[in-house]
Amino acid sequence: MDFLTTLNPAQRAAVTAGDGPILVLAGPGSGKTRVLTQRIAYLIGYQGVRSYQMLAVTFTNKAAREMEQRVKQLLGEEMTRGLLLGTFHAVCARILRREAEKLPVSGEFVIFDADDQETIVKAAIRDLNLDDKTYRPAALHAAISRAKNELLLPQQFPVVTYRDEVVKRVYQRYQELLQQSNGVDFDDLLLMTANLLAEYPDVREKYAQRFHHVLVDEFQDTNMAQYALLKHLCSVHNNIFVVGDPDQSVYRWRGADYRNVQRFEQDFPGAQVILLEQNYRSKQSILDAAMAVIDKAPRRRKKKLFTERGQGEKVVFYEALDDYGEASFVVDTIAQLVASRQCEPGDCAVMYRTNAQSRVLEEAFLQARLPYRLVGAQRFYGRREVKDVIAFLRLVQNPDDEISLDRVINLPPRGIGNKTILTLHLTAREAGTTPGQVLLDLARGSDSPFWGKFSGRAALPLADFGALLSAWRGLLGTYTVPELFDRILKDVNYLEHLDDKTEEGQERIDNVQELRRLAEEYHSRTLAEFLENVALVSDQDTIQEGNVPTLLTMHAAKGLEFGVVFIIGLDDGIVPHSRSFDDPEAMEEERRLFYVGITRAKERLYLVRAMRRAGRGYAEEKVESRFLDDIPAQLLHGKGRAPRPTNGFDRRSGYDSWKLPPPARSAPVIQQKFHAGMRVRHPLWQDGIVLNSRVQGEDEIVDVIFESVGIKRLSASLAHLTVIQ
Repeated sequence: MDFLTTLNPAQRAAVTAGDGPILVLAGPGSGKTRVLTQRIAYLIGYQGVRSYQMLAVTFTNKAAREMEQRVKQLLGEEMTRGLLLGTFHAVCARILRREAEKLPVSGEFVIFDADDQETIVKAAIRDLNLDDKTYRPAALHAAISRAKNELLLPQQFPVVTYRDEVVKRVYQRYQELLQQSNGVDFDDLLLMTANLLAEYPDVREKYAQRFHHVLVDEFQDTNMAQYALLKHLCSVHNNIFVVGDPDQSVYRWRGADYRNVQRFEQDFPGAQVILLEQNYRSKQSILDAAMAVIDKAPRRRKKKLFTERGQGEKVVFYEALDDYGEASFVVDTIAQLVASRQCEPGDCAVMYRTNAQSRVLEEAFLQARLPYRLVGAQRFYGRREVKDVIAFLRLVQNPDDEISLDRVINLPPRGIGNKTILTLHLTAREAGTTPGQVLLDLARGSDSPFWGKFSGRAALPLADFGALLSAWRGLLGTYTVPELFDRILKDVNYLEHLDDKTEEGQERIDNVQELRRLAEEYHSRTLAEFLENVALVSDQDTIQEGNVPTLLTMHAAKGLEFGVVFIIGLDDGIVPHSRSFDDPEAMEEERRLFYVGITRAKERLYLVRAMRRAGRGYAEEKVESRFLDDIPAQLLHGKGRAPRPTNGFDRRSGYDSWKLPPPARSAPVIQQKFHAGMRVRHPLWQDGIVLNSRVQGEDEIVDVIFESVGIKRLSASLAHLTVIQ
């Protein structure tokens, strides 16, 4: 175990630090995952800590798998057996199932996903006779989620306005409906575990004694519930090792609180603080631009990022006439870089602030007949047919799951209408039980005390489905997950239901088959484990591999890296988002988000904006992002920029208040090489004719019409055009 020799001095100090609280502030690309995994290996391999005495938590299944693989590579399978390493939610789910007798749900509880949670909120609104137009379910659910992240139960919800009173009532009813279905939401996993440890000292003592060391990745993304949970789990030994970077905290809307880093230093006085500042990802020019942006943020511990990878090329700034020109520049530049073998397609990423910005980009890629991968489109687990099959499986696992029952009770159609479903719910409520239990009892036919509650035409299909459900539950102990999967689909003829002889129908069938392939991986595991994994999967876990450019938001890019990065939409109102203009904390998070985007780049960085954008049916003049002002001109290559308006400038008035730009800074004189009518050859698009050429800044911009792809606007310094004599 000589892995310590591969660490730089700061990394080694973190890995080999003694007991007690330790805060590692890790800059982007500084090897924080390496430090965390080698800390685990060091404690087990050098200090003799038993693997089962350690808990390591992170935020995505992908990160957890990567950490687990790294630790096993360092120590081997035997020495790591018993190590509890997973996401916050997965670890909490495991604790809650073990301590279920102290909870308002049983150990077989189901975890409702985002769509199901909103469905339950709608039901709560309906039960309370509220108008869902006035009180939007999504907004109420967001308020409930924030309350849970702050460890507030319904009875503790603060009421200042009438709307607060409504939220409190909906929150209370929402929890009742969850518990009636023996279910929890994602926030409950954290809240219930934190409260469990707070309210039961014996339980807290048991887990705090078991975990001699608690290690946390991405600590800056923790919310208050997670922070309280961590404090409980390390309350005996006080050995907590957290790695994070407040400069990369960009999930405030999910409840993440970067101030937990400051709370850590207050709550653990004397904690060791170690800075990881050496970057192994980016060229120095990219790091210098990133630091220029983030150093303007107040109330932060400054880090000096440095690298041994060299200075690298200047950051490219490009200002297009409109958003279509912006997209064309991105696509053309990627094509040129690939054609000239300066990078592979998969090395490139295009980042933006909101998913809506991808539309014009996608059109540009399609027009150029270039493939791409879009991250953040409808998730695999959010597709209708996938949710249907999961609902069948969840109902078998937990017949009290009303959300799943309502989804599949008449799927495929079996003559059970809305009126019958309503009667089923009312009957269950009167009997003090759940619709699923009534359904299972109806499988006995006329012997069931509930039979008379339904007309004969309604009772028969209910009894038939109840019999199916009862049979499936009887197979739980003997059938594997894939066998049960196949049996359910066969019994209800679900694939035939999907097969409408269209391409869309075949795609839906393919999605079900993909879920079946995942189920095969659980051949020797339980249905509960399969359903838990599906419920806790994250967006980054569903990113597909392939040698094509990636289109994604800057939020989705966190934790990733690419050789070439384009950040588009660098206009005020987009980056930073207009919602942040009146909220200083939101504005600083926008700054951190831009910083995250910049630091994803390894070799090249392109900052792109458009002077006009189509919006509300007409072209709007845009003002460049205020964050661009923070990047010194000497770090940028490209067109000179006009100065920003004075403080009195009205952002809504477009360019009305712009002053004339100062004289351009001195730059090398570019000799124009191309002229209208000249025949040229491109490495990818072959022969074309120059329509126009002009010198722009330190480059020559050439418009060429190609027989293969039509008109393209190219940067002469990148396009590798050759003149045909």
